[in-house]
Amino acid sequence: MHPATPPTANAPAARGHRTLHRRGLLRITAAMVALPLVLGATACGGDEEPSTDPNAKVELSIFWWGGEARAKLTEEALALYTAKHPNVTFKKTWQANQGYFDKLATLTAGGDAPDIFQIDDNYLTEYASRNTTLDLTKYKDEGKLDVSKFPKSLYEYGVVDGKFAGVAFGENTQGLVYNKSLLQKHSLPEPTTGMTWEAFIAWAANASKVTKVPGTMDPSADYKALWVWLRQQGKDLYKGKELGFTADDVTKWFELWKGARDQGATPTADVIHEGNATDITKQLVVTGKAGTSFVWANQMPELKKNTKDELGVIAYPGDPSAQWARASMYFSVFGKSKKADVAVDVINFLANDPEAGKVLGTDRGLPSNLDVRKTVSDSVNDPAMKQSIQVSNDLGTKFGPSPQVPLKGHSKVRSELIKFAEEVQYGRQQPAQAAAAYFEAAKAAIA
Repeated sequence: MHPATPPTANAPAARGHRTLHRRGLLRITAAMVALPLVLGATACGGDEEPSTDPNAKVELSIFWWGGEARAKLTEEALALYTAKHPNVTFKKTWQANQGYFDKLATLTAGGDAPDIFQIDDNYLTEYASRNTTLDLTKYKDEGKLDVSKFPKSLYEYGVVDGKFAGVAFGENTQGLVYNKSLLQKHSLPEPTTGMTWEAFIAWAANASKVTKVPGTMDPSADYKALWVWLRQQGKDLYKGKELGFTADDVTKWFELWKGARDQGATPTADVIHEGNATDITKQLVVTGKAGTSFVWANQMPELKKNTKDELGVIAYPGDPSAQWARASMYFSVFGKSKKADVAVDVINFLANDPEAGKVLGTDRGLPSNLDVRKTVSDSVNDPAMKQSIQVSNDLGTKFGPSPQVPLKGHSKVRSELIKFAEEVQYGRQQPAQAAAAYFEAAKAAIA
């Protein structure tokens, strides 16, 4: 998963893609499309008027990204809804993450968006600001969309400028994953939640000397690590319509990790570059090139598949209350859908029905409804998955308030951080020089 981070998909984009036309539109901007792609003649109602008959036949279109496993689980959960509401059927479309948002932009610009679509925090603000997503506040207030069993900060992470734009479908939080087997082999203490960044770096430097494996990856290019660190300094990644930090803040962050590299706590720049990849199979804690990696906590099961060593996971260094219940992704309703009431009911069912929860499992992250999460947890046999759920639940007791949903341009803010952090990692620029350049690039990204 974005993950999150944005979530990764395991299937090529072409598979399971039966209802979308292949017209080479992935790189064509929505504004250039003369004839909108049709996701289905009844996708969002066209000129039809919504029926007042509760038993009238309704076909809802729904679009999500993911691999074949997610597709199978989602289709099973939707079939449960149809079993309880025989008049409601679904036009289901899914594809891999790559190209998904290009396709979604094309569909929404043409007015042919699916009634329900999956979205993440890279794009939620952008879509909400254009009223592409339906404001779900009235449904929540009327009790038709229940978020009472969600962690408060998880629900709030779907609110943009006062509009309830997306329902979280999976909780995630930042996690520091470490190689427990490596530490036990060398009789070294494990890192602990609450240790300062400086204490963690000193721990990692000692681990490097004893194990001959770099103690930690260098997360100076990792936006989520920077974000948590900023919140611990009383700052944030965003504040209103602007950045929530200064170039001096980034300088301090880059200098912190330059010091860590100088102490031998991290690998070389080329290996650090490998760890900057989002591919979970390339995380240094599982490739044996570092003792710890900064990841999303719900990636533990996928990490475990790539190593025979036992892994542990704790909060990021510093005050854990800087972390929050983050939505790994959301489901939103198209703002112009003629079938909004039914679409909202479907989302409410998928989020809150125990049977649907057991079907969906943790593929999109930990279930947002805490009661459903317990039901899923009790039915899970995978030790890594149980560990992931337990850790997130434990960290949940320490969560602070959620930040605002990222601004439009967030994905560029992330990629520019990697670019300039690597300038420092490779020694091509000094921390202050790279920080100033990054700050200007980040400002331009959200302008």
